[in-house]
Amino acid sequence: MVKTAGIPLPGQPVRGSKTGKPIMALLDQMGRTWSLGILWQLNMQSLTFRQLQTSCEQISPTLLNTRLKELRQLQLVEHGNEGYCLTVMGQQLFEIILPLGQWSDQWAAAMGVEQRNDD
Repeated sequence: MVKTAGIPLPGQPVRGSKTGKPIMALLDQMGRTWSLGILWQLNMQSLTFRQLQTSCEQISPTLLNTRLKELRQLQLVEHGNEGYCLTVMGQQLFEIILPLGQWSDQWAAAMGVEQRNDD
């Protein structure tokens, strides 16, 4: 049996939901430090642990390892021959998240915030 202690799961109490509605479990996980960033980086290509660490602005190895374990247990990330990559479910989630990134660029422009192109 896979150990899932502390991982937000549908049907279990999570931040913002005593009943663990699936959307609340997802938002709880995506709100954790670097969860979303890891998905964002892995959408572009498979990456080894070290490549992913570098892509995530030198995230600590401990935090990266923790997030990868969580995302693997949630069936969003897998480890293959070429490193870590998104599962089919992870790719589907990214396709939903991508428009938020595009919208946020428009929002930043409306707020008069200069955008950086290093992400």
